[in-house]
Amino acid sequence: MLVKKIMTGSPRTVTPETGLLEVVSLMCLYRFSGLPVMDGGKMVGFIAEKDVLHKLFPTLEDMIADGLGSVDFDRMMGKYIDVVNLKVKDLMISNVISVSPEDHILKAASTMVRNRFRRIPVTDGEELVGMISLGDVHKALFQANISTGMKGK
Repeated sequence: MLVKKIMTGSPRTVTPETGLLEVVSLMCLYRFSGLPVMDGGKMVGFIAEKDVLHKLFPTLEDMIADGLGSVDFDRMMGKYIDVVNLKVKDLMISNVISVSPEDHILKAASTMVRNRFRRIPVTDGEELVGMISLGDVHKALFQANISTGMKGK
């Protein structure tokens, strides 16, 4: 089964200049774990929940200053406001890994698992044509194997 059969077409995108408050609102309201970053019709990056949350993690300097094992995580939670006041370009990754609509869904899944992604852009050349998630792959495998196999029983 090919990626094009199960991908979500016309994915929601953001620009490098989009404020992170808008991005995290989309992530929380619509359960997007990541969004392609587009500039002039070209995909220039990807912003994921982990990129936003990583900004809250203690740095080595924080851990040394606070004493190993005694990091004030409640204080660090307060940094969230500072993070959401940034722009996408401040946290996005630029070296985007994508899959092709002609790839097998298990090849796409292995790319996601190997890179610890929950979703990945689908590109045809340099054109963004969709998104696929591990959940999409799992659902397709279930429908192709379990639900059809159970009908005869």
